[in-house]
Amino acid sequence: METNDFDRASLLILQELQADARLSTQALAEKVGLSATPVWRRVKELEERGVIRGQVVLVDREKLGLSILVLAHVSLVRHSEGAVEQFERLVGTRREIIECHAITGEADYVIKVVAADMKAYDLFLQQHIFKLPGVSSVRSNVVLREVKYETALPVG
Repeated sequence: METNDFDRASLLILQELQADARLSTQALAEKVGLSATPVWRRVKELEERGVIRGQVVLVDREKLGLSILVLAHVSLVRHSEGAVEQFERLVGTRREIIECHAITGEADYVIKVVAADMKAYDLFLQQHIFKLPGVSSVRSNVVLREVKYETALPVG
């Protein structure tokens, strides 16, 4: 699906919902210049098409005591049978891993990990990542500060 698969009103709806998913249908309708019923129908259609996958609350990780954010580049042993499946299964079960991307380049994956402190991150590596026989190396980059953090996609 490309941006030109959506009309201006649908793109405006997506833009407004990304800014504030708590908007009522009426408030959303006012923001996009339509009445409530067509806006409700469009939102339902966007959900049915899988464009809107869910609604979440953004939580400040530091206020929860998760002061460390790490981008870890994980390399797997290529000849190890089942290494990819085993790693991806682990990723799905570990709440510390908030993002995982298969990438090109020197590493096979980059994972975004949150932890209370460096000791907790080290423990996470020792107890989970390094125990996987298919992991050959992990290169960790600790985030010093977030310069930009956006969840909204550029629509419209």
